[in-house]
Amino acid sequence: MDRAIAFYSSVLFFDKLSDVQRSGPADQGLGAAGARIRVVTMRLGAERIELVESLATNARAIPAHSRSDDRWFQHVAIVVNDIDQAYLWLRRHHVTQLSPEPQRLPDGNPNAEGIRVFAFEDPDGHALEILQFPPGRGDARWQRPSESVFLGIDHTGIVVESTERSLAFYRDALGLQVVAASQDPAPAPERSTGAPGGRRRITTIRASEGPAIELVQYLGPGDGRRDPPNTPSNDRARWQTLLVAADADAAAAKLGIRRGLTAVDPDGHEVQLRARK
Repeated sequence: MDRAIAFYSSVLFFDKLSDVQRSGPADQGLGAAGARIRVVTMRLGAERIELVESLATNARAIPAHSRSDDRWFQHVAIVVNDIDQAYLWLRRHHVTQLSPEPQRLPDGNPNAEGIRVFAFEDPDGHALEILQFPPGRGDARWQRPSESVFLGIDHTGIVVESTERSLAFYRDALGLQVVAASQDPAPAPERSTGAPGGRRRITTIRASEGPAIELVQYLGPGDGRRDPPNTPSNDRARWQTLLVAADADAAAAKLGIRRGLTAVDPDGHEVQLRARK
């Protein structure tokens, strides 16, 4: 945890908001019932992440040779206002690169033209990317002048096998709205190692506020791997997307769980519902 805090605060300029220890119920996806966990909340701009460490057991590493079309693959996209400066800063801190350098997304996709991205890993192997929107693209707040280079979190991206099946979960059951949909006109720049580099169908969904969720469906060759069976919930490959609801009980009931507990989407991605405070 201390290594992760140092990375997110010193390299990516997140602020630490809280640092607590508590018992993690098994059905909350944080390890065995009664196991002690350390949870650190960190914020960049208006967005937050939670770093979770199991104090009783060592979490296994993300599977070797993971590819960006594997179903367990997930990333967080951090917006910067100068990607070249941010890239040099990350290089200076010797991050593990998933991209050789900042790349411009290919033309032909009206939702992506002009966007530049660079992918890398945090110390635990979680995939991150920085991206810079050209003028007129992205949320208006990403275009405001700022003295900070790292601005906030735009979205988290998850790999799905079927966009329609995922929309039934996130849109129809949970009420998130589709705000953009596109398809790569050509194979996209690869952001991870060993992936097929095929064309992707990307559907962006979001609530009225907070980061978006990108549903990324690879259109070929279609051999992305599912989660290995019996993957412990405290493995480092396990992410949770936290959703806040005005009526968390009603939202949880649609998924057959209790508020504050963890649901699993059609591809095995974990979603935790919380009530608005």
